[in-house]
Amino acid sequence: MSPGAQDADWARRRRDAAAERARMLQARQAAEHQRAARIVALFIAVAEAEGLEATPLRVRGYGGGSARTPLTGWYLRQDQSVAIDTTGRFYILTRPLSVRDRLLGVTPADEPVPMTIGEGGRDGDIVPLRTALDRLLPGWEERSPEPLA
Repeated sequence: MSPGAQDADWARRRRDAAAERARMLQARQAAEHQRAARIVALFIAVAEAEGLEATPLRVRGYGGGSARTPLTGWYLRQDQSVAIDTTGRFYILTRPLSVRDRLLGVTPADEPVPMTIGEGGRDGDIVPLRTALDRLLPGWEERSPEPLA
């Protein structure tokens, strides 16, 4: 085999290996998001059964100010930067806001529910999802209609 053919074969194997690693990572993340969504659904069942009041959710601007949303739910962090709504969707509630946004409100896009809130953020404040939910309704896991595991 010529050196050029060896280089091409090596490059192809590297591309194939990288594609396989990317596929495995994507599958692992999808499974994690599915597990997190199930935990949130069980939390909501307990929260509704026990009358935990949902609050109107607001988006905070990077430069200050806030805007209404059509959503109600529960903030998962003290700084109100992330929340879940009453249907179990997860939202990041910080973004740039225009004057129009502040006056008329915004509808944020939902994101996949993470098992760890704040992972990859710059502030280093990382909170496991179950811990954040337990802050809202202490001991809810013991009252869950199904086991979490």
